[in-house]
Amino acid sequence: MNAPESTNAPAATGANVGDQQDAGSPHTVAQAADGREVHIRTPLDGALWLIRRGFPVFPADHPLTRRCTGLHKTCDGSRGKHPAAAFTRAYTLDERRVHETFSRGLRNPAVAVGACSGPEGTRLVVVDSDRRGAIEDVAGAYGRRWPRTMRVMTAKGYHDYLWVPAALRLGNGLGELQGKFDGDVRAGNAYVIGPGALHASGVRYVVDDPEQPPVMAPAWLLDALVTKPTFAPGRERWRNAAPAGPSDTRGLVAFVLNSPQGARNNRLFWAACRAAERGQDARDELLSAAVQAGLGEREAADTIRSAYNSTGAPA
Repeated sequence: MNAPESTNAPAATGANVGDQQDAGSPHTVAQAADGREVHIRTPLDGALWLIRRGFPVFPADHPLTRRCTGLHKTCDGSRGKHPAAAFTRAYTLDERRVHETFSRGLRNPAVAVGACSGPEGTRLVVVDSDRRGAIEDVAGAYGRRWPRTMRVMTAKGYHDYLWVPAALRLGNGLGELQGKFDGDVRAGNAYVIGPGALHASGVRYVVDDPEQPPVMAPAWLLDALVTKPTFAPGRERWRNAAPAGPSDTRGLVAFVLNSPQGARNNRLFWAACRAAERGQDARDELLSAAVQAGLGEREAADTIRSAYNSTGAPA
């Protein structure tokens, strides 16, 4: 086996050397955490699988290189996960570039989450469970069942890929799920390690069902992610910061009117979802409140429309 590069930048080491080293090394166990046979056996396999399905990729560190190839100055020891390129702009869907990048040396494939676009302009969110059954437990606590969606098995849990309305601007925050979910959420300016990557433990990241695409995120999950929790002093529990609201729309309108800058769009989406679920046509009132709160009329109308559509209410 050729000695891997020792610099912090990708180095040309010959055609297909990354594939040869990763697939053929006796030190690499190409298996999933559950012991199943892996068909995506190399980082190149995984990167090609991803881009052919519209998920932009970029290279990340690989645990078999002598030194971490991440762009950071000091590695924190989490080998195999650090971006080896400026992922907010160095991602690609070009097959030629993918072959060039992942043939220069060992690199794990990673997905630029914020660059992914789905049906009708939807955006990607990845739910990262740190253990098997973590997100299913949360769904059960909400009285729901977790949907079957694109899933990548990781060393400890899995990454579930879901689409969300374009108007909903999510980040990496857990919202109301803080303290309730064993994992993280990746959206917007974020990335996740993709299938074909090798974990430092020797486990390969594996697609659970290669034929299963991402589905739309359930409304209850979106509600939880945009609801900011506040800790009630003297009580060992989190409570919802949003208003319970009366049977009419006044509470929802007030919730939108009192939106702080940076949270206006998400609060509008939450309020519109609640109105739609109650069977209330509150679009005009919510639009007026959103404009008064500082949102543009067109942007607010798009957000309200997305909220009503996400709940299955008539447009």
